[in-house]
Amino acid sequence: MMLSEIRELDRKTEVPHRGGISDLLWSDPDEKEGWNDSMRGAGFLFGADISSKFIYTNGLNIICRAHQMVQNGTLWSHEKNVCTIFSAPNYCYRCGNQAGIMELDENLNYSIQQYDAAPKRGETEIYATNNTNRMPDYFL
Repeated sequence: MMLSEIRELDRKTEVPHRGGISDLLWSDPDEKEGWNDSMRGAGFLFGADISSKFIYTNGLNIICRAHQMVQNGTLWSHEKNVCTIFSAPNYCYRCGNQAGIMELDENLNYSIQQYDAAPKRGETEIYATNNTNRMPDYFL
């Protein structure tokens, strides 16, 4: 797919169950090569070969994507060709994940910040944890 095709999609709409908008929103990087079915029931899993081809075809440096919860707020995959950024700390008030933000300067140099959720009102502890090895029960 070319960036020009993505730019032509009507993104001011409800997300359909199938098609380009759904595929862009729900597809995730995977360790297996090629395109594979996703457990989400929408979108696909794509391998490093797919991301490399997309980057080369469209003259990009990396793919920066969102809409997938990652424990540390950011997750690099496909030999640092794909960066997932998730900016919702302590997702659904129970995942204990950090959030991430990527900042770009005018030369496309980037920096990544990670942050925890704010404490609940009246509490002094940070609501999110830094336990990066724990998978929330919500996703099991």
